[in-house]
Amino acid sequence: MPERWPQTITVAITGASGVQYGLRLVEALVRTGHRVYLLVSQAGQVVMQMEAGLNAPARPKEAEAFFIHHFQAQPGQLRVFGRQEWTAPVASGSNPPDAMVVCPCTTGTLAKIAAGFSTDLIDRAADVTLKEGRKLILVVRETPFSVTHLENMLRLARAGAVIMPANPGFYFNPTRIEEIIDFMVARVLDHLRVEHQIGRRWGEDPG
Repeated sequence: MPERWPQTITVAITGASGVQYGLRLVEALVRTGHRVYLLVSQAGQVVMQMEAGLNAPARPKEAEAFFIHHFQAQPGQLRVFGRQEWTAPVASGSNPPDAMVVCPCTTGTLAKIAAGFSTDLIDRAADVTLKEGRKLILVVRETPFSVTHLENMLRLARAGAVIMPANPGFYFNPTRIEEIIDFMVARVLDHLRVEHQIGRRWGEDPG
């Protein structure tokens, strides 16, 4: 086990459609040797079962063992915290992660973060990330956006968050759903400054 992980990234999976984006992001971070703090909302757990067929346990310790096995993480590399686990490192500015990604992010979660209103650990962790000047990426998944959604995004962008709606490009002519997922995950990794070999960049030779 490395003495120090390159970065510690909090990944929160909420109840918006598109759970595969979040799962693929966690997989990529684990494979590139980063430490991941994983937070899953109750609705996110339901959507995970519906869209990915993963029946993750509700209890944090059991869920942690489940995801460590699923992602083949190293000892200590992946930790899972409960929705009301206020003693988790991410709940305090004295021990913030290097960055946080909410992927996918519901408009409800977006609204609570924009208002600084914390009802669970996901909201609190995002609030801590912002106030400590760390990178916060919100992969919002909804369509169409209402004026309220757009105003919340603008408010968060002004506060320093990166608003990255799940809008994959198609210029690379994808033939599989996995390529579309990877497009978005690659953009998130770029903003986290994580080196990767996922997908093809604009202007690169297809070969």
